[in-house]
Amino acid sequence: MGFVAPVTLPPGPWKVLGLMSGTSADGVDAALIEVNPQAFAAGQPFQSLLGHRHAPYEPTLREAVLKAASDQLKPSELCILQRHLGEAHAQAALALLKTLPHRPHFASLHGQTVQHWPAEGATLQLADPYVLAEALQCPVVWDLRRRDMALGGQGAPLVPLTELWLHGRAHPWAALNLGGIANLTAWDGTRLRAWDLGPAMSLLDLAAQRWLGLPFDPEGRHAAGRAVLPEPWFEHPHFLLPPPKSTGREVFGAAWLEQAATHLEPLSVEDRLATVAAFTAEACAREWKAWGMELPQGTPLLLSGGGSRHARLREELTQRLPGFQVTVDRRFPEGAREAVSWALLGAASAAGVPGHDPAITGARRAAVLGSWVP
Repeated sequence: MGFVAPVTLPPGPWKVLGLMSGTSADGVDAALIEVNPQAFAAGQPFQSLLGHRHAPYEPTLREAVLKAASDQLKPSELCILQRHLGEAHAQAALALLKTLPHRPHFASLHGQTVQHWPAEGATLQLADPYVLAEALQCPVVWDLRRRDMALGGQGAPLVPLTELWLHGRAHPWAALNLGGIANLTAWDGTRLRAWDLGPAMSLLDLAAQRWLGLPFDPEGRHAAGRAVLPEPWFEHPHFLLPPPKSTGREVFGAAWLEQAATHLEPLSVEDRLATVAAFTAEACAREWKAWGMELPQGTPLLLSGGGSRHARLREELTQRLPGFQVTVDRRFPEGAREAVSWALLGAASAAGVPGHDPAITGARRAAVLGSWVP
């Protein structure tokens, strides 16, 4: 029996609002796209980007999110944070829609990941979908990760199919998203492979907060020193596991940086930040060498996410991944790509199309993802 979304939708095209707040915890990206639901079978459902807006979190809200990710909030505080994040997402969505002559047929809500424990089959994304549905007066699909986990999967990464829908099948390519966590999707012409490589901006932003007093290091300009990489960092259990695998701030977050401080703090600030950037790049390179697949020399490696703006990180990746043509993916405005992907995943749910690849997540079978608030 096929899946039928519990909402009434036109045959298409659909206008879908995607809302993404990633592990960098810097705010909400809202993207409105046009989707042809009949084109999923051909692998080309995306039609156009109609608008994008980034809404930064207020400092107190971001602080609460980071505390939740570090396991420092009481259940009552998590309960209240759920509501506040719902309001922040609703405000971001309404701010975007005020600039556009379009209204969404429905919204696809990721929510803010505050805990992710794939080994336990558990993940937690906060943002009240009912607040969003009432604000937009349209249906909302949300909680897209837990069906995959109920089927034995990692619940991540979920963007690989959207990357395939966006990049196509004609030529080999690789897409490296450098949000809070670095996740890679690669296509060799016949196979799709993807997994979470390790840390990205989660550690770099925490390092900037700790040693610069800034929420992040603009363009990585302070990471100008000498990288001093200790080999034991690469003995972390995450790097020893084969895919399918995923990770988050629970692993590469404040606790990790606190332990690494004994090595980093004798260095200059510039060396500390350069070392963390080099660690991210070297982890990506080692992961690809260990678990990647053969691609033609010069295959494009398309960078997206906040790390694509970090000059030192880009430089380190270029040096450590010489088989790729490393370039920033400029198809969408900065920050829009994951919100576009989440809108596509929501559209897949509405169309009754599985939004995950069991070979990538480890799920026992493919399933339509998400729950609906009509």
